[in-house]
Amino acid sequence: MAEDHELGNVRSLGEGTFSGITAGTRYRQKDESDLGRLGKKQVLKRRFGFLSLFGFSCTILITWETALALFQQAFRNGGPAGLVWGFVIAWTCTMSVYIVIAEMASIAPISGGQYFWVSIFAPPKYKRFLSYMTGWLTSIAWVATLATGSIFVGGIIQGLIILNHPSYEAQPYHVTLLSFAVIFVAVFINTVVSSLLPIIEGFILIFHVLGFFAILITLVYMAPHGKASVVFTTSLNSGNWPTQGISYCVGFIGNVATFVGADASVHMSEEIENASWNVPRAIITTMVLNGAMGWAMVIAALFCLGDDPKSVLETPTGFPFIQIFYNGTQSAIGATVMTALIDGLAWCAVIGFLATASRMTWSFARDRGLPFHRFISKVEPRTSIPVMAIIVVTSIPCLLFLIRIGSATAYDIVISLSVSGLYASYFIPCAFLLWRRSTGQMIERSELTAADLNKSSAIKDHQNNAYGRDDNFVIQPRLVWGPWRIRGIWGTINNAFACTYIIFVVFWSFWPPATPVTPETMNYSVLMTGAVIILSLVYYRVWGRTQYLGPLVDQDLVDSVARQEARTR
Repeated sequence: MAEDHELGNVRSLGEGTFSGITAGTRYRQKDESDLGRLGKKQVLKRRFGFLSLFGFSCTILITWETALALFQQAFRNGGPAGLVWGFVIAWTCTMSVYIVIAEMASIAPISGGQYFWVSIFAPPKYKRFLSYMTGWLTSIAWVATLATGSIFVGGIIQGLIILNHPSYEAQPYHVTLLSFAVIFVAVFINTVVSSLLPIIEGFILIFHVLGFFAILITLVYMAPHGKASVVFTTSLNSGNWPTQGISYCVGFIGNVATFVGADASVHMSEEIENASWNVPRAIITTMVLNGAMGWAMVIAALFCLGDDPKSVLETPTGFPFIQIFYNGTQSAIGATVMTALIDGLAWCAVIGFLATASRMTWSFARDRGLPFHRFISKVEPRTSIPVMAIIVVTSIPCLLFLIRIGSATAYDIVISLSVSGLYASYFIPCAFLLWRRSTGQMIERSELTAADLNKSSAIKDHQNNAYGRDDNFVIQPRLVWGPWRIRGIWGTINNAFACTYIIFVVFWSFWPPATPVTPETMNYSVLMTGAVIILSLVYYRVWGRTQYLGPLVDQDLVDSVARQEARTR
């Protein structure tokens, strides 16, 4: 049995209970109205404006830094030409995907992101389970990204120790201890000084841009240069694949990985002023700026690679870019300073990974999608920070770091979800938005009055009541375009292309880097992606279907509507 209620304009709610959260901001009423239309009250502080969000988004992607760090993956499978032109292709195609993400963020700017969008776009018969599975994929993929980033920063520090102290014997637990330190700093900034995070992100943006020019100019000026014909036309197939085409596709995922994570801005939506505009703008401008800097850095690194690429790829530091810096400057100190700059920016990215993973996990727990959701969804009242979610998403990587001491392969199995998991979570809402827009089910904002725009249907579910209470409302907002989108047939074409490209990326993200495949070289992302899907299926069948109904309407909003209805009777 289902019962529908209309949730009217919720701007008035901000004048009472929630006014202290966003008081003084220019867009307070609009942001509260947008969030209320999605069934949620304002509990987090809107600290981020466009510039601080732009800094946050840029440092989450750290494209030019990651392009150096993941240099060898595309180089071994594709060579210089595959790396250079593959980067351009990945940049262009990924822009298509993030345009669709930006459109959905403009429609529904909410921390839940992908799983919330699936719930409002998917057919009623499938929306609950598919949004549940998407929530699990997104949450675990972001936790895996946090773990990957922390180990990455710790590994670079160890590489610098090897560079400066050749007699040093690297041990697995050394990186583990360094990764603990990385996590500790990220937790400190996200909790103790969380109010300063937008200011910090603004400074990081400056650091990100100036650091790019500092390294690019130093490298190009001091290092000997190779030939343009080698950089732009030479292909390699070091993975021993049957054809060069397969080698290109396997290496292409290295370029794709440099753009993973632009949905981070989406998961911070409830802390952003004018989110329906600023989140899409931040995503697109980040892709433009980071893509341009990343391509320039890739070309510079290839020109400065030297005459012996094998020695660079097999450097004892574990990171070819460190060896490129050392060969170019002929100075351990110079290479150390340049590498430390990149490691510092990567550390800043980990701070953003933690913020993103915690908000995504908190949002999913708020809608009862996770075990112990009452605990995880708590918000610290003084700072308006989801501290419990931060504790959860940092505890998991710390436990995984201990696994790495015993087996790096076992650790790699667990954290191999960063690309495949996130892209799979992109595909489901993108596909349903394509269906909605192709069949004319999306409404233009100009067709509605302001009052109609802020109305949503709240569906009351009696059969699937998880707590024996008669107050579970699932939100179903009107399918109205946000203020930012690609209009007309071009938007539909782009949406269709984005879905096709996501399938391509997910397929090739499962391939190992070389043949013959060994346990050490196996790509376990297919195993982990399948495991997460199976886990969500089992968990949903046993527990989730009685607890998770979809994105719920916050009780304060339900009570407000009940009071309004009582007054009109």
